[in-house]
Amino acid sequence: MARIAGVVLPQNKRIAIALTYIYGIGHTTAAKIVKMAKIDESVRAKDLTEAQEKQLRDAVEKNFKVEGELRREKMSNIKRLKEIACFRGTRHIKGLPARGQRTRTNSRTVRGNVRRTTGSGKRKLEKT
Repeated sequence: MARIAGVVLPQNKRIAIALTYIYGIGHTTAAKIVKMAKIDESVRAKDLTEAQEKQLRDAVEKNFKVEGELRREKMSNIKRLKEIACFRGTRHIKGLPARGQRTRTNSRTVRGNVRRTTGSGKRKLEKT
């Protein structure tokens, strides 16, 4: 059972795919890590030896910010934007898209699925 950065990797997945279960590691980064540790990408997580696990753990911890550290940094960046009240910070405060997306349409999930037109969402009343 491989445990890297506090995450238990799935046993039946190839190691390059299993590493993507760690927050902050995608497909490209996982391939780099496996290459750095000199492990074959097709090896399953359950077939790793203790030495290979240690190599992977060292490669991840020394070269990349992952899991809690990355989450903390991300949250502190957003907090800083909110404190200085810049445009992006105010968008985060209001819960709206911060990267220039249009909000007249296409931001239903961010705005809470609000429908503001006259006919939408209205129930038909039964005539008695």
